[in-house]
Amino acid sequence: MQGICRRARTAATAGALSLLFFGLAMSADASCGSSSCFLSTRSLDGVVLEGAFWVDISYRYVNQSRWLEGRKEVAEVLVPRIDFEGGEIEPDHHREIRTLNSQLQVDLAYGLTDRLTLSASLPLVNHRGHEHFHIEEAEAHETEGKAEEGAHAERFSNQDGTTGLGDVQLGARYALLVEGRDLLIGGLGAKLPTDVYRLRDSDGQINEPTIQPGTGTLDLFATLHYTRQIAPGRSEWFALGSYRVSGENALDYRFGDEAVANLGMSRRVGERITLSLQANGRRTGRDEFNGQPVPSTGATLVNLTPGVRLGSQSGTSLYGFVPIPIYQDVNDAQLAPRLGLVVGVSASF
Repeated sequence: MQGICRRARTAATAGALSLLFFGLAMSADASCGSSSCFLSTRSLDGVVLEGAFWVDISYRYVNQSRWLEGRKEVAEVLVPRIDFEGGEIEPDHHREIRTLNSQLQVDLAYGLTDRLTLSASLPLVNHRGHEHFHIEEAEAHETEGKAEEGAHAERFSNQDGTTGLGDVQLGARYALLVEGRDLLIGGLGAKLPTDVYRLRDSDGQINEPTIQPGTGTLDLFATLHYTRQIAPGRSEWFALGSYRVSGENALDYRFGDEAVANLGMSRRVGERITLSLQANGRRTGRDEFNGQPVPSTGATLVNLTPGVRLGSQSGTSLYGFVPIPIYQDVNDAQLAPRLGLVVGVSASF
């Protein structure tokens, strides 16, 4: 068992990358451009020794300002509004400009046994700055003695973003295989509906679900993470995936299910620096409202993500990752990520 524990901890501290309890990938892309970084970090991956406690504090930023229809850039992005009070989907309600997503959160892991680790993701700040143009019917007016009906006017708004905590996630990971240079870890977890999802917009109506701090849903997910050491303590490659099944909230809104797959390598350079490169893919299904598919929701996204980690003898480390979009295919017209950043610090006790 000592060999197993040593192997598991080596993977957790020297190169096995994880989904940080998949807290980076729990928000689905949708009409108003809520998104998150769906990459892997090297913190809190896999199992830790019995009685060991790990903490990770990270900041994540995603700039969604690319206007897409399918895979093509377009001149405008018209998206629907969900009329929760009336129970309707209003098509082409507003024209999107951009959404800036910022999140600060704490991730925790505790070794209940040498193979079983409990984990939690506790969001501290979940801010979404949002800009769009409301499209409104203009009053009929006379032009050269003729009334023009159906004219439209636009009203700019940057007051419909939200700030909150976000939903808490809980789960467990178990070392299914610890043998030689191979490590296989399975995980199960749930996202709890702990934060608000009924905030009002500048017009006094329930805001779009994709930019609310919480979702109001209970989501379940499973993860599988495999690591193969190439040179023990120096380099390795990894593959991991997850699948999330979304629930429906009290407003009859359901986010699309989500699949995530990551593949990458890491290599230690010198005594303190580890470099990594990974490909991250995510597929989200369409959202539903009252059982009806919601336009401008669901997407397939692929990023190429370089990263660096600076370690120390005390076990504390600093890290940074920059997701670079290389493939984006959205349903209908949507905002898509243009730039992302993840930085953080992790430590063991």
